[in-house]
Amino acid sequence: MTMSAKIRRYLAKGTSIAEIAKRLGVSKNNVWTVIWKEKQKAKTAKPEAKPEEKRKPGRPKKATEQMTIEEWAGETKPDPVNHPPHYRDGGIEVIDFIEAKDLNFRLANVVKYVSRAGKKNSDPVQDLEKAAWYLKREIDARKGA
Repeated sequence: MTMSAKIRRYLAKGTSIAEIAKRLGVSKNNVWTVIWKEKQKAKTAKPEAKPEEKRKPGRPKKATEQMTIEEWAGETKPDPVNHPPHYRDGGIEVIDFIEAKDLNFRLANVVKYVSRAGKKNSDPVQDLEKAAWYLKREIDARKGA
């Protein structure tokens, strides 16, 4: 077993950094390096969602898990005005995506109608036709028509 694996095993048990360094005969910097590398891996790795039954009571879900806006905000009932459920399907609110991409009105409506097609109490074809209408207007505007 590698030294890094031994350090990770002790860390998993909750052993202090000083105790790990003493037991394994390494410097505290070696232990901190392993911790840092694990954090770097965690940033780039796609974490697996833990099943609900393994989550400690009161512990919030990670952002990578499917979390409703109500759960994130601590609300118990849906808010159809500020956070409509059909606008946040897939774990992200459409407005957040639109603002992140700095889309104009027409393109924002294309994204909005495509993302909610069939999720609201409406005909999905009608939502897609609305998206197409806004997309055609954007294309015409860019062509200078």
